[in-house]
Amino acid sequence: MVGPPGAGKSMLAARLPGLLPPMTDAEALASAALLSSSALGFSPQQWRRRPFRAPHHSSSAAALIGGRNPPQPGEITLAHSGVLFLDELPEFDRHVLETLREPLEAGSITISRAAWQSDFPAACQLVAAMNPCPCGWRGDPSGRCRCTPEAAARYRRKLSGPLLDRIDIQIEIPALPPVEIASRASAPGEPSAAIAARVAAARERQIARQGKTNRELSGRETDAVCHPDAAGEALLREAGERFGWSARAYYRALKVARTIADLAGAPMPEAAHVAEAVQYRRVFSDQ
Repeated sequence: MVGPPGAGKSMLAARLPGLLPPMTDAEALASAALLSSSALGFSPQQWRRRPFRAPHHSSSAAALIGGRNPPQPGEITLAHSGVLFLDELPEFDRHVLETLREPLEAGSITISRAAWQSDFPAACQLVAAMNPCPCGWRGDPSGRCRCTPEAAARYRRKLSGPLLDRIDIQIEIPALPPVEIASRASAPGEPSAAIAARVAAARERQIARQGKTNRELSGRETDAVCHPDAAGEALLREAGERFGWSARAYYRALKVARTIADLAGAPMPEAAHVAEAVQYRRVFSDQ
C-alpha cells in the first residue's frame, strides 16, 4: 500500500486477520507450537487467532527470518498462517528485505548454523505500507510536498524489482478529505463479518475445486485452473507486454484474477476480473 501519512494503511493491515478464514486444527496447532518455541511463548487467548506480526523497520535479518544458535524462529515464521506487516517498507535495511525473497516464494525457510539446521514454516500473508516519497505528501492536492522527482524515485528504488515481483497487489491508498470522512462515518460500509463470510466461501470453492488454495498452485496447475476467457486472456497478455512483467508476475496476476472470480462466485476468470488484477500491479509499473 502506497499512500500519505494518515491515509489508513496501518489500520487496513491490522483489520486483515479478522477477514481471513478461520484457522483449521492443523494451522492452529502449528501456530501454537511455533509461538511456544519462541521467547514470546503461547497463551490460551491466542488459540485459533491468526497471528499479526508488525516488526519495527530497525529489525535485523535474524529478527525477521530467524537466527541464533540453536536457530530460533523469526517474525516471518511467527506470522505463519497469519499476517506479517512491514510498515515504512523503504526504511528497512535493503539487505534485510532481500532475505525475505526466498521464504516468501517457498513458504518455508531453513536456518543453518555450524552444528544446527532447522526448517521453519513461513507461509504468511505479507502486507507492506510505504509513503510515496521521503516527506510522504507526494501527489497531495495541498501541494505540501517539496521532494524532487529524483528524490521520490530514489526513495522507491530502495525496493528491489525481485522483491516487488513477489508482492501480488500494489495499490495506492489516497488520503480522504475531511468532508468524505464525515460522510462515511454517518453511512458505514459493509460489515467485516459479511466480508469474512465471502472470503471463507471463496476459499471453500478453491479447496473443493483443486484441493488447495490458489496461492499453492504450481505453474502447470495455474494454467489449467486459472485460465481466463478469451477477452481476459488477451487483456492479460497485453498488460504483461506493456508493463514488462516477468513470468512470475504474469502467473501471480493470473492467480489474483482467479481469486477475484472466486470471490464473485464466477466459474472462470473473465475480462473484468483480469482488468481488476492488472490494476492491482500498476503502482510501480507506471513509474
